[in-house]
Amino acid sequence: MLKWARAILTILAALAFWPAPSGHAAQQTEIRVGVLAYLGAEEAESAWEPTLAYLNATLPGYHFTMVAGSLAFLTSAVAAHSLDFLITNPGHYLELKIDYSASALATEQDLDGFPSSESVGAAIIALNRRSDLQHLTDLRARKLAAVAPDAFGYRAATRELLERGIDPNKDAFPVFVGYPASGVLDVLRAGRADAGIIRACLLEKLVAEGKAGPDEFRVLGRKPTDLPICQVSTRLYPGWAFVAVAQTPAPLAEAVAAALHAMQPGPGDRIWTEPDDYQSVQDLYRTIKAGPYAPFTRLGMADLLWPYRYGAALIGMAALWWIAHVIRVAYIIRKRTRELEEAHELARLKDVQMEHAMRLSLMGEMASSLAHEINQPLAAILSYARGCERRLARGEDVDGVREAIGRIAIQAERAGDIVRRMREFVRKNPARQEPLEPAAVFRDALALFEPSAAAHELRVDAEVPESLPPVVADRLQIEEVTLNLLQNALEAVDGQPEKSIRFVVAREGAAIVATVSDNGPGLAPGARERLFEAFYTTKPGGLGLGLSLSRSIVEAHGGRLSVDENTQRGTTFRFYLPIAPKSAQENAQENAPEIAPGIAHV
Repeated sequence: MLKWARAILTILAALAFWPAPSGHAAQQTEIRVGVLAYLGAEEAESAWEPTLAYLNATLPGYHFTMVAGSLAFLTSAVAAHSLDFLITNPGHYLELKIDYSASALATEQDLDGFPSSESVGAAIIALNRRSDLQHLTDLRARKLAAVAPDAFGYRAATRELLERGIDPNKDAFPVFVGYPASGVLDVLRAGRADAGIIRACLLEKLVAEGKAGPDEFRVLGRKPTDLPICQVSTRLYPGWAFVAVAQTPAPLAEAVAAALHAMQPGPGDRIWTEPDDYQSVQDLYRTIKAGPYAPFTRLGMADLLWPYRYGAALIGMAALWWIAHVIRVAYIIRKRTRELEEAHELARLKDVQMEHAMRLSLMGEMASSLAHEINQPLAAILSYARGCERRLARGEDVDGVREAIGRIAIQAERAGDIVRRMREFVRKNPARQEPLEPAAVFRDALALFEPSAAAHELRVDAEVPESLPPVVADRLQIEEVTLNLLQNALEAVDGQPEKSIRFVVAREGAAIVATVSDNGPGLAPGARERLFEAFYTTKPGGLGLGLSLSRSIVEAHGGRLSVDENTQRGTTFRFYLPIAPKSAQENAQENAPEIAPGIAHV
């Protein structure tokens, strides 16, 4: 009762939109209903005329006219807004729904009560005499006849063949015969195709009408279904749909839907139910990538871009500009990076050269003192050698000769030690930091400075403990810093009535501290702030590089160099070197040389 009441109310609502009568006759509005004629126009009119006659009788204010045609014809008519409703297969309805916002009002159902969701399928047939065609897998590289590539039956069969590894468009040779579908049988009979695809139940219909022999054809890949009188080769899908296009007025669509649902069919008529869920049809099209799910169907990329060619051109130009900009920036960054690396390498080489020049400068300043120091052992060697000659010539005092030869060896070792220290100090070796005992380094530096101190009658009070924790450093660079500070102190006290320098090495926390103090006149006003600047000097003829390079060397070792101006007189320099880790200390202790006794007064 509720269904009938809803149908009556919907019909009354539609009557409210009928045109007003003029005189004694009511003016009827023509409603065009497109019908898919897969068996031809005459067959379509015979099949669907009862439905349209029912609608004309139920809704007298409208005149429903049938327009039969193919899929392409009906699609064009919908695009041209020349149809109000359609009766078509589920695949065509899906395309109209996605492309033109069509909606299903009802779904066809079989009179025998089979579910509307399993009403439509396809049969793949072959002549019975073709014994070589028994299974669907036998269709590879065969000619396959069908109505059209967009026919629902062909697409349903495509899914089944794809699941068996056969793509009808690549692994077979499709032959499309057009409408009506009975033409597929004619092609098979003529031998122009090996197998054919038709709508389910069409073969049984043609046999019943005498248009095909009962044993003339057989169905390949038969599936069990709820349709006892039909043989199918594919899954079953929802039945045909009665479709309203987007432009159809909603009250009229509701009235037609209510009338279809209330239709009481007679013999040979169709029955309509609530619109089914066509999700299975959507899954079919998505699986085979057909219709709305084809990546590109009739249009190519150029066709899609042509309406937007100006915007696409602007976007393309912007993309090219951006790519060119990125390439240019990358080139500039690479070029600047290379220039910076070259500048850093050049600066490093200059630092090495300046350090070597400072070392040579120090040696130049100490050259006369070193020559005097070497001259003493050479003079002693000469004196001992002459004495040995005289004694050997007289043939006397062999023991005295042996003692003189021993003293000659001692003096030669002393001269060789001086030369060795000079060569090691002047040699241009690359910096190499390694664990070492700081006491031995400072004592070697004092030994190198000893001739200069003696030549200038300078007293050096040195306190270098015999046991100090190892440091990780470059030996020559630490000697260089020590000699530079000692040489600066010597120049500061030169001209003083009493010349003295104090050199103290001690441990303070986690660092070794070396202190050089003098009793000179102290720093000039304003010199303290610029003391470590490169090329700044207070000495006539000085380069101004000694303290700058000394600070760089100490900081490269993780330490620091500072100056403290004494409150009374003179200047004090301190440089700190961090103590080595325990592992480095063990290595230094294993390789540590014997340390000579400390120099108390030079």
